[in-house]
Amino acid sequence: MNRTLCTLLLLTCLANIGGCGSNSEEPKAEVAKDESLSKQETIAQPALINRKLLFGNPSRFQGRLSPDGTQMSFRAPIDGVMNLWVAPAGEIEKARAITQDTGRGIPSHFWALDSQHVLYIQDKGGDENWHLYSVNLATDEIIDLSPYEGVQAQMLAQDKNKPGIAIVGMNDRDARWHDVYSVDLATAKRTLLIQNEGYASILVDNNLEVRLATQQTASGGSKVFERKNDAWSEIFEIAMEDALTTDILGFDTDNKGIYLVDSRGRDKAALTHMDLASYETVVLAESDTADITDVLMDPRTHMPFAYAINVHKRTWIAFNSDFSDDIAALNAALHGDSQVLAITLDAARWIVYVDNGSESPVYAIFDRNTKALEELFVTNPDLAGLSLANMHNRTIKSRDGLDLVSYLTLPIESDADGDGVPASPVPMVLLVHGGPWARDGYGYSGMVQWLANRGYAVLQVNFRSSTGFGKAFLNAGNLEWASAMHNDLLDAADWAIREGITSADQIAIMGGSYGGYATLVGLTFTPDTFACGVDIVGPSNLNTLLNSIPPYWEGFKRTFVAAIGDPETEDGRALLEARSPLNFVDKIVKPLLIGQGANDPRVNQAESDQIVAAMNEKNIPVTYVLFPDEGHGFQKPENNLAFFAVTEAFLAGCIGGRYQAIEGDFEGSSIEIVHGAEFVSGLPDALKVTNSPN
Repeated sequence: MNRTLCTLLLLTCLANIGGCGSNSEEPKAEVAKDESLSKQETIAQPALINRKLLFGNPSRFQGRLSPDGTQMSFRAPIDGVMNLWVAPAGEIEKARAITQDTGRGIPSHFWALDSQHVLYIQDKGGDENWHLYSVNLATDEIIDLSPYEGVQAQMLAQDKNKPGIAIVGMNDRDARWHDVYSVDLATAKRTLLIQNEGYASILVDNNLEVRLATQQTASGGSKVFERKNDAWSEIFEIAMEDALTTDILGFDTDNKGIYLVDSRGRDKAALTHMDLASYETVVLAESDTADITDVLMDPRTHMPFAYAINVHKRTWIAFNSDFSDDIAALNAALHGDSQVLAITLDAARWIVYVDNGSESPVYAIFDRNTKALEELFVTNPDLAGLSLANMHNRTIKSRDGLDLVSYLTLPIESDADGDGVPASPVPMVLLVHGGPWARDGYGYSGMVQWLANRGYAVLQVNFRSSTGFGKAFLNAGNLEWASAMHNDLLDAADWAIREGITSADQIAIMGGSYGGYATLVGLTFTPDTFACGVDIVGPSNLNTLLNSIPPYWEGFKRTFVAAIGDPETEDGRALLEARSPLNFVDKIVKPLLIGQGANDPRVNQAESDQIVAAMNEKNIPVTYVLFPDEGHGFQKPENNLAFFAVTEAFLAGCIGGRYQAIEGDFEGSSIEIVHGAEFVSGLPDALKVTNSPN
C-alpha cells in the first residue's frame, strides 16, 4: 500500500534534495543583444552565502501542537545536535529541552494522543533499524518502546479513547515481518495482538482492533484481507498498476468502512469510501489534473473534510461544508506551498508548514475560530535579508508527449526580471530526485539556494515514475530505468539549451539515491551529454541492489521487481545487467564525485565500492567520499557541510561556478576521502589541515 511504501521505498528521496515547476510551452521572447548586455552590467552578483547557513541545523524545525492544544514541541539544536523541546502553546520563550542526544540527532517526533508523552524515532548510524521512544513529560523519563536488538519498529496507530497506548509493529521474531503489539507508553510493556505470517502490512481500526492486512501478489500488486472470527479472508485485490497509487487511509466513524486514495478504474487517484459489509465503493472526490493527496481527517469523527491537489503547488479543497470557510481562509493566507501537518483533537487548530520558496519556511497555526494563520516560528531566521533565488514553475514536453512538471531556479543576477529567463546562458545543474517513486515539489531547498548562489541554474524534473501525476505517468517508468526515464532527463536538458538557459557544454548532473543512479547512467550511457556528475548513495549494479535489500522489505519486493526487473529470471537478470552503470564504466570520460554512507541499508556501500574499483582498474579518475557514521543520505550537519564543500570545489572545476574555499568545513565530520582527492581543487590541502596534529 502506498502510505506504507512511503517509509520503505527502495530508493527514497533524500530529504535535502527536492524541487518542482509551471507551463513553459509559450515561445520565449527574444532579447536584443544590447538589452542583454545592459541587464548583465546592472545586476551584480550577490555575496557568497556561507555554506553553514544553508547546510547547518535550522534554528527550529518540525513544530507541533499537543493533541489537547495546550503545549507545543519542536526540534532544535543543543551543541549542534538536533533535540526535542516543549513549551506551553504560544510561549516559545519558555521552551525546555526534553532530550539530550549527542550523536546524529533526533530525526522525527510526534505526540501521543494523551498529550502527556512525546514520541520519537531514532536509529544507529543510519542503519534504519528504527526504535520508538517515549518521553514522559511529567518526569522527563525516556523509555525505548522497542528495546530489542536489530528490531525495526513501526508506529501503526493510537486511539484518543485509549490514552497511554500505542500500536506498534516489531520484527524481532522474524526480520521479514512486523508482528503487531499494544505497547504501554509508560512502561514499554507489550502485548501481542497478532503474529504476522507473511503480510506486508496489518491495519487496526479506530478501536485498535486488528481488522485488515495486505499481502503482495506475484505480479507486484496486493491482496487485501479482512479478519473475522480469528481468520483472514480476501476482500479485494489491487493490481500492480495501482500498487503505488492506491492506499487505505483509515476506518470511518463506526469502523464499518474504510477511506482510500484509490486509482482502481481511473488514472488519477480519487478519494473513495468502501463499505465493508457490501464492499461497495463510492467516489467522494476526484480530479482530472493530479492524484488526490494530503487528505485531512476530522479527529473527532475520523471523516475526511479536505484534500490537496498538487501539480506545481498544493491547492486545498474542502468537500465538507462545515470546513468550507476554513479552507477558503487558509488558501487566502497562502502564497507558496503548504502542508497541514497535525490537527488538535477538537479540530480547532491546525499546524501548517508554509513554504514560499525564496525564504525560510515557517511553521504556523491556523485557528478555525479566528480564521487566522499565525506564525509559530521561522525555521532559519538567519536567512532573512540574504539574496535567495526564486523558483519558477515549468512544464516540459518529453519526446513522446508526456508533461514533465519541473522547477527552474536561476542565479538572482541572471533573473533580473523575475521571469526565469536569463539574459544569457549560465552553467546548470540537473538535480535529480530520489525514489524514483517520489517527486520534486515547490519550496525552499538549501541545496538549490546554494547552487543558485554559486552561479548555477538548477533544473528539477519530475520524470516518469514520479508520483502524484496519475498511475499512467508513474507506470510509464516500469522497466525503463536507464531508458525512457533517462530520456526524460535528456529532454529536459535539451529544453534548457533551446530556451537559452544553459549551453550544451555546461550541464552537470547530480542527485541522491535514484538520482545518484541517474548520475551514473548519465556519465556511462550518455557520456558526452554532461560535463560531470555528483552521485550520492546511488546504485551502480541493479542485480546486486535487488539482492541486498533489507529483509523487512520482503512484503514489497515484487513491486520493486515489477518496476525494475526480476533478478530471479534469465531475462530479468539480462535487463538489469543492461541497465547497470557498473558494466559501462569504460564509457566514462567526464569527472565523477561519489558520496556514500557506510551504514546504508538500501544502497549498500558495495554499490559505490565496486564502481570505484572498476574505474581504478581502468585508470579512470574518480573522487570517492565515505562517511562511516551515515546511512542512506547524510544526517549530521557536519557531514553535509563537509560533503558539499567538496562538491562545491568539484563543480567549480567542472562547470566554472563560484566557490567558497574549503576552510574548517571538515571539523566534526567523519569524512574519509577513499580515493581521488587530487582531482578536486583544494581538497588535498584541506585534508592536510584536518589531519594535522596541531
